[in-house]
Amino acid sequence: MNYLPLPIIVFFLGVTALALFLFGRAVRGSKSAILFSLVWMVLQSAIALSGFYLITNTIPPHFILAIAPPVILIAGLFLTEAGRRFVDRMDLKWCILVHAIRIFVEATLYWLLLYKQVPALMTFEAGNVDILAGLTVPFVWWAFSNRRIGRRGLFIWNALCLLSVLNALARAMLSAPFRFQRFAFEQPTIAILHFPFVLLPAFIVPVVLLCHFAVFRKLTSSMSLPE
Repeated sequence: MNYLPLPIIVFFLGVTALALFLFGRAVRGSKSAILFSLVWMVLQSAIALSGFYLITNTIPPHFILAIAPPVILIAGLFLTEAGRRFVDRMDLKWCILVHAIRIFVEATLYWLLLYKQVPALMTFEAGNVDILAGLTVPFVWWAFSNRRIGRRGLFIWNALCLLSVLNALARAMLSAPFRFQRFAFEQPTIAILHFPFVLLPAFIVPVVLLCHFAVFRKLTSSMSLPE
């Protein structure tokens, strides 16, 4: 990894801490969820620091250990009764406000672009509009909580923002130096293979996805929503 100034690393660690705080509010302070998240982040940090994820010529790539477990866990939450009870206890307000973290994620990605750690297609400079999800968060929650928009409006916003993060994730995976790379060969996405940026796909993105799916469940269930 090319030299990165300490402020970038410190900034992203702060972004990760903020994501954990917002997630903690979304899960209503669940100690087990927060502790599990901390253990997972420490584990992923240790793996990244060992250089394990730098081995990219395998099928599947070693990096699958960073993204597959969260996907399986999220699926398990919605496929099991205990998991659905956990999701139903999540706080709708904070499941929406958590997406404000995407503003700081996009700032980090742009900073990494300047140091040739990600390609331009990972940033708002080249069509990654995920920052708009973060920027619209306060307005959407205000409009919903003040009945300016209803469930349908919130559902549409949530769906669009989910598509946005999936687009960003696809860009990251297809521009990383794996054997199935399709884009950005001149400047692949390499930051996520290193600490602390591995925590973006390993922790922050799964939190964002879980909160999106939790909002969908709450909007389509018969449970009452806050005024």
